[in-house]
Amino acid sequence: MRAPKNNQDKLDKIINAWQTLAPDKSFGGKTLAQFKTSVQPSYDARERINTLENQLISAQADRETADETSLRSAQLVINGIIGDPTEGPDSDLYEACGYTRTSERKSGLTRKKRSIPTK
Repeated sequence: MRAPKNNQDKLDKIINAWQTLAPDKSFGGKTLAQFKTSVQPSYDARERINTLENQLISAQADRETADETSLRSAQLVINGIIGDPTEGPDSDLYEACGYTRTSERKSGLTRKKRSIPTK
């Protein structure tokens, strides 16, 4: 199977050569116009792919913008849970939101054991 770009290059080259050197001749039982019509679906599919790729890029940018807004809103909710006197940072709700309760956090202090050098 050939790469799609190579296929397009091949079709472009054939059309260009035919238009330039023998526009009035028929090959393979087709005129130049008939050949162009028969290969047009390849060009249409490429155009559709380009359009979809551009739409994907746009949708991804929209998602990033929306996520920034959503995450700011989520942080306000988390801050509200932390500041709530009946919930707080050690509550089930705080943990259920994906955070680690204060009581379950490790101190972070680690002490490496000394290795006794061998002589």
